[in-house]
Amino acid sequence: MYQTSTIVYCAIDTLIPQRGRTAPGFDEFSLALDVASIPVVWVTDRTRLQIDDPRRKFGHNHPFITEGGGGVCLPEGYFHLRPEKTLRLGRFTSIPIAEPQPAAAEALEALSEETKISAVPLRSLSPRELAQNSGLPEREAELLRQRDFDELFFFAGASDQDIDRFVAAGREKKYQLRRHGVLWSLAIGANLKQCIRELSKLYDRALRYHASILGIATSEDSEELLAATDRSLLLTTSKKHATEFQYSSKIRQFSLANDDTWEQILEGIKTKT
Repeated sequence: MYQTSTIVYCAIDTLIPQRGRTAPGFDEFSLALDVASIPVVWVTDRTRLQIDDPRRKFGHNHPFITEGGGGVCLPEGYFHLRPEKTLRLGRFTSIPIAEPQPAAAEALEALSEETKISAVPLRSLSPRELAQNSGLPEREAELLRQRDFDELFFFAGASDQDIDRFVAAGREKKYQLRRHGVLWSLAIGANLKQCIRELSKLYDRALRYHASILGIATSEDSEELLAATDRSLLLTTSKKHATEFQYSSKIRQFSLANDDTWEQILEGIKTKT
């Protein structure tokens, strides 16, 4: 466990896409954080299994938050303190925030029956159908549907009005319904802010002082994360795009189009500016 004054929470789905190139400079930035003994917690909508290969590639050995705030995964032996509520998931100890599966799967089925709107869970598809609907190779598609907390699905033959009615009915039940392109997810109790709060408590207990909480996210992944941190860095592709977002003074903007962006961010983290 590092002695550090800052814990970085970084939304990685746009920076490390499932298909395509990693954002230029992000790998060097990650290594520099490690050399500086600054922990970086990855935040992703992906599953524990989906994020396994990127973590191995980048040598990421810190906790990470999966499925849009479904839970926190702690590497074995990372903390000598045990959280109050834990769940064993593979080789990780998890702090569950959302209700674990099959709660979301059962809720989706019940909501579909109640609204008379067909919602097809990905876990019900054959490997070939799953690959076709997700646009991923079969191996990656298989990891997509092995969820710990939320349930991925798509609407079959539903109009926009049907979808709005389905979402409204789910939100009345306090379900978290999120759109991911043509796919949707349903979770019960997912809360990114609560994930950060619970993990930050562990860091504070381990360090015996409060470390500053810094969020890093692109505009595509920023809404929930940047609202849950002490200070934040918003990564944009152009000044024109950045002006579409109105944030408080605690948020600084950096353009990924600049060659020295990651160096500026690293220096800002070290100096807390």
